[in-house]
Amino acid sequence: MNFSRRRFLGQSTLLAAAPVIGGGGRQHLALLGDSIFDNGSYVGGKPDVIAQVRSHLPQGWDATLHAVDGATTRDIPAQLARVPPAATHLVMSAGGNDALMQQHLLDTPVRSSAEALGMLARSVAEFEASYRRAVAACLQRKLPLVICTIYNGNFPDPGYRQRVAFALAGFNDAIIRTAIDHRLKVLDLRLLCRMPEDYANAIEPSSVGGDKIARAIVQTVVQTGPRPPGALVLGA
Repeated sequence: MNFSRRRFLGQSTLLAAAPVIGGGGRQHLALLGDSIFDNGSYVGGKPDVIAQVRSHLPQGWDATLHAVDGATTRDIPAQLARVPPAATHLVMSAGGNDALMQQHLLDTPVRSSAEALGMLARSVAEFEASYRRAVAACLQRKLPLVICTIYNGNFPDPGYRQRVAFALAGFNDAIIRTAIDHRLKVLDLRLLCRMPEDYANAIEPSSVGGDKIARAIVQTVVQTGPRPPGALVLGA
């Protein structure tokens, strides 16, 4: 089981962006990123995110999965190369594995809080540069793009869970800043996946959590029905 992923977030925060509904003809939603979307190995035969997205999309819409379990922000350009020309909308959930690679910072001995914060700040700065490159690659397709924050996960130790949430706040701030700069819509997964049943393990979405994510994706991209519970419009 590949545990390189998600200590991260839950429910949909919307930063206003360009109109998401394209012109006439069939619409095609492409999912990019990591096991937040590519969670089929973790749901025990129950519906995974791509199946749930397809089940909630209205008639006239298609969806394809290009996300890969274990992927980082650096893998997004390769995923984009597999997105079909017919795609009309992109949704990306990436960054959890980038953060996971820095988990050693949570237990690294330091001499002062200033040293600890400095290490975290440098890690976030490196992540932000890589994340912005991934977003820039997506924007080259000139399609509406929705991005996702990193959820906090379902770690059993309360102390560790608290440290993870604090550290991820810096990574998520970088994601939200990027969204504001490019006027993108954001799904805040911290608000969507908050219950133990939303997770198949400490860091992967279960079929229950995946359905929450899928519904939020469809409601955000297709702009049909009410916003998901807890959704916030952060910008215009």
